[in-house]
Amino acid sequence: MAHTRRGWDPSLWVSLKPFGMGEQRPNNYLEIWKALVENRDQLPYAWRILSQGVCDGCALGTAGLSDWTLSGVHLCNIRLRLLRLNTMPPFAPSLLADVGTLTGASSGDLRALGRLPCPLVRRRGEAGFQPLSWDAALDLVAAHIRSSAPERLGFYLTSRGMPNESYYMAQKAVRAMGTNSIDNAARLCHAPSTVALKGSLGVGATTCSCSDWLETDLIVFIGSNVANNQPVATKYLYHARRNGARIVCVNSYREPGMERYWIPSIGDSALFGTKLAETFFLINTGGDVAFLNGVLKHIFAEEWHDADFVRRCTSGFAALRACLDEQHWDELEAEAGISRAEMRQMAELVRDAKRAVFVWSMGVTQHAHGEDGVRAILNLALSKGFVGRPGCGVMPIRGHSGVQGGAEMGAYATVFPGGEPISEAAARRLEALWGFRPPTQPGMTTPAMLAAASRGELDVLFAAGGNFVEVMPDPEHTRAALERIPLRVHMDIALSSQMLIEPADTVLLLPATTRYEIPGGVTETSTERRVIFSPEIPGPRVPQARCEAEVFADLAARVRPDLAHRLRYRGMAAIREEIARVIPFYDGIQYLRRQGDQFQYGGPHLCAGWRFPTPDGKARFTPVTPPRTVVPEGMFRLSTRRGKQFNTIVHEQRDALNGATRDAVLMNAADAARLGLRDGDAVRLVNERGEYRGRVLLAPLRPGNLQVHWPEANHLLSRDTCSPEAGIPDYNALVRVERA
Repeated sequence: MAHTRRGWDPSLWVSLKPFGMGEQRPNNYLEIWKALVENRDQLPYAWRILSQGVCDGCALGTAGLSDWTLSGVHLCNIRLRLLRLNTMPPFAPSLLADVGTLTGASSGDLRALGRLPCPLVRRRGEAGFQPLSWDAALDLVAAHIRSSAPERLGFYLTSRGMPNESYYMAQKAVRAMGTNSIDNAARLCHAPSTVALKGSLGVGATTCSCSDWLETDLIVFIGSNVANNQPVATKYLYHARRNGARIVCVNSYREPGMERYWIPSIGDSALFGTKLAETFFLINTGGDVAFLNGVLKHIFAEEWHDADFVRRCTSGFAALRACLDEQHWDELEAEAGISRAEMRQMAELVRDAKRAVFVWSMGVTQHAHGEDGVRAILNLALSKGFVGRPGCGVMPIRGHSGVQGGAEMGAYATVFPGGEPISEAAARRLEALWGFRPPTQPGMTTPAMLAAASRGELDVLFAAGGNFVEVMPDPEHTRAALERIPLRVHMDIALSSQMLIEPADTVLLLPATTRYEIPGGVTETSTERRVIFSPEIPGPRVPQARCEAEVFADLAARVRPDLAHRLRYRGMAAIREEIARVIPFYDGIQYLRRQGDQFQYGGPHLCAGWRFPTPDGKARFTPVTPPRTVVPEGMFRLSTRRGKQFNTIVHEQRDALNGATRDAVLMNAADAARLGLRDGDAVRLVNERGEYRGRVLLAPLRPGNLQVHWPEANHLLSRDTCSPEAGIPDYNALVRVERA
C-alpha cells in the first residue's frame, strides 16, 4: 500500500457548502440507494458479488471492496449500475416469439427484460425466436462452419466481464477451426497503444502501478477522463494531491469531474469536495501530436531533457530532434489549437518534475493517427527517463475489466497468445503445446469482418457480447452488413438490438453466464497487469446459461472431432495451467485458486532499472509528424464522448458530472455567439454522412471543437477511416452547425 497523509487539507476543498449542495456533481449515496432498490429481490447475492468478486466494471481491479493501491472501501457507481446484470432473472422464452412487439424498444428496455433464458433460434421469414437444445444449437453452428471456408468466418469477444480463461479458450478453439479471424474489444480501445509501446519500449502494457500516482510529482492525463470512466481513481488522485503531486489534463474539454470531485468514502472530500487537476491545456481534437511535439521542441531547445539517460538508454534521439527541427511553430500552433507559450508552460512542468506518470485513453487512440499520438506521449516520457522507476510510468488506462487480458490471451486476429506476432516459427511452438498447428495467415479485424459481410463474403459471425450496431461507425451500414450474414450467433447475458436484426438465414441466441457464476472461479488482468482471482459466488443461476470457454471448446470439438480430445473443456483450473505454459509472463496464474489470490506480472515496474526488452536493450524515440487537418470554413472538429454510461450501456439520460443530456452538443460560448446561438437552442450537425439533431450546451471547450455523446452520433463517423497499423476506427469527424 502506498503512503498517504492523514487529516484534512482545506486548501484542496472545492467549497464550504456541505456535500456540494447546489453544485453540479454525482450523488454517490443516491447511487447506493438505487442499487438497493434495483436488486432488492436478490440483496444477499448482490452483497456477496460486491464483497467477494472482482469488479466487472473498469479495469482498476477492485477485488471485493478493496485493492492493492489504497486501504479502505472502494466502491463506485459504475459497479453499482452493472450489478443488476448479474442478479436479474431470465425472461420467458415466449417473450421473443414475435419480435415485432419489441420494435422501437431501446437497448435499456431490452436489457431490463431479463437474462437470456436458453438457446433460441430464428430463421428468415419467422416472426420471432423458438427455443432449442444446446446440442441442436451447437450442431447447427458446427454444420455451417464445416460447410464454409476459414476465410469466411468471424468471431468477436466483448469486454463485458469476460475472464482470461474464456478469452484463451475461445482463441484456441477458433484457431483449431482453421482461422485467425478473432477480435475483441481491446482492439477498439488500445490497440494503437500496444503497437506504439512495443515499438518504443518492447512491452505492450502499462509500465507502472496505480500506487505510483501517489509517489509522483506530476500526473498528466491526455484524452482521459477517469472521474467518469474509472471513478475509484479519484481516490488515488486525492492522495496524490495530498502528497504534493500536480495533476494536468490535456483535452479539448475542461472536464468538470477532473477539476473537482466529491469522493464519498473520504470524509473531507465527501463534505467539501476535492480540487483535482490544477492545469488544463485545451487543444484541438486530434491535436495531441502537435501539442506534444511542441512541448518536446521546448525541452530540447532548453536542454531540459535527461541527457545521460538519453545517451545510455535510448536510440533514435537524433532522428527525433531533426524531425522536430523541421516542424514550424505556426504549424504546430494551428494543428494543436494552442499557443507556443502554453506549450512552454507544459514543458516547464515536465522540467520541474523529478518523477511523472502519463495516463491516456481513447481520446488519444481512437483517431486516424492513434499510434502516433501514443508515440508522441512516449517520446515525451522518455525525454526525462520517466519509466522503469518508482513514481514514474506510462499508463494506457483501461475502461473495461476484460480487455487487458483479452489481448494478452491472444484473442486477436493479428497475434498469437502473449502478443506474439503470427509467424511460422510461432505456429510451430504452439503446435508443440497444443497438438495441432494454428493457421499462419492473419485474420480479419472487426472492421474487416463487417466489410466482408457487406460484400457477401462472411458466412458465420459468432459474437460473444458486444453490439456492433451501437459501437461501430456508420450504424446503418453495419446493420445492412449484419443482415447479409447467413448465420449470426450472439452469445450474451441479455438482449441487445443487433440480435433482433432480420436474419439472412438464421440467427442464434445463446445464454452466457456472468463471471461470478463460473464453476471454479476465474481471473481478470487489471490495467496495472495484476492477475486477480475472482471466485464463484453462490447464488441463483440461469439453468441453461454456459460460460464462453466451455461453449467454444464444445463447438470446436464438433467442427474438428479429430481434435476433440485436445479441445474438450476440463475446467478453469486446467485452462490456467495451460495459460501458464503457453504465455511465459503469465506463469503464476496456475496457482490462483482463492479469493484474494493475485500476482502482478513483470512486477511493479516494467523496464525496471532502465532495462528494455528490445533487440538492442534500449528504448526508442520515434519521429512523428502531426497530421495536417484541413477544416473547411464553417466546419467544426467533432469528437464523441461518454456520459453516464458503461460502454454502450446508457445508465442515465443526464450526466451528473456536467449536466449534459444525451442530445447535448457541447460548444464553446464564443462559437455559439458567432453563430447567434444560445444555451439550449436546437441545432443540426451536418456532414456528407448525415445529420444529428441536438441542443447547444455551452461548455469550456477549445473554440472550433464540438462534443456529442457516443453512440448517438455514430452515423456521422466514417467507417472507412481507421488508424493505419492497429486498424481501429476514428471516432471523430468534421461537421457544420445549423440552427434546427
